[in-house]
Amino acid sequence: MEWLLQGDISPEPVSLRMVLLTLLLAFASGQVLAWIYMVTHSGLSYSRTYVNSIVVIPFLVAMVMMVLQNSLVTAFGLMALFAIVRFRNILRDTLDTCYILAAITIGMACGTQRFGTAVLGLVLVSAILLYLWYSSFGSRQRFDLILNLHWTRPLGELPDLLGVLRRHATRAECASQRSNQGEEGADLSYRLLLRDPDRVDELFSEIRTLDGATRVTGLAAQEESEL
Repeated sequence: MEWLLQGDISPEPVSLRMVLLTLLLAFASGQVLAWIYMVTHSGLSYSRTYVNSIVVIPFLVAMVMMVLQNSLVTAFGLMALFAIVRFRNILRDTLDTCYILAAITIGMACGTQRFGTAVLGLVLVSAILLYLWYSSFGSRQRFDLILNLHWTRPLGELPDLLGVLRRHATRAECASQRSNQGEEGADLSYRLLLRDPDRVDELFSEIRTLDGATRVTGLAAQEESEL
């Protein structure tokens, strides 16, 4: 194990203490960014794997930069490998991209004889990914239902609709409001935290009886994931 304890076998060996500090700082920075994204995110679409990717990517990029270390040949090799992954495989999940990036980076670290960086990076990135999976980091349950409808009356008369929503929900936020050209009214989307999720049918019935409410539909918001 002497080769691991003394650092990488390369023209410019690096201190494993500095590698550890760099990678942990990148991980901590990514998690801060992910927390900020979770707090400030608005809209209908939310993906937990995207949040996880925000945590992992700074760590992997830091590891890439340590592997390269002003090596032009290694940099071109990395670009060629990324081009193969990009154009031959379509990855729909952002976290899948992180796994590919991790595999490529660790392989390059081994190939450039930076064994210490490869082993330490593998251990830490595995721990990070297991932590994100085990803790379900990025999940949030702020709303039970996404309500979509078309409101044909003037927007100034929305309090009639809001009164119904307040009776059934402790929290109601308008997530989207769109007006279609040539069509009266607007398409509305509300995120609701219901007082009693078992009475959702009663909510729909009351809304459909309102004058001006049409095309009423709902979507359960489970962990607000992939909506």
